[in-house]
Amino acid sequence: PLFLARIDGWVTSTVKHATLRGQKLLVVQPLMMDGKSPDGDPQIAVDAVGAGKGERVMITSDGRFVRELVKRENTPIRWSVIGIADA
Repeated sequence: PLFLARIDGWVTSTVKHATLRGQKLLVVQPLMMDGKSPDGDPQIAVDAVGAGKGERVMITSDGRFVRELVKRENTPIRWSVIGIADA
């Protein structure tokens, strides 16, 4: 499934799971269909596209994509940013 979300910030961590080393982690807020209202709690996502704070993005919980992105089968991350939404 694909969801619209807003980038609210990034995650700074002194210790990461081995599969996440070198990966940019973002705090994403899933949005309702209106593109503005929050839809649930913020999530942590791996950034695959170079998104920045305040941008609206497309996120997915497709585990296969995340595993291919980090090149490991045992990653604990669930969400990934796969596109930046057009204005």
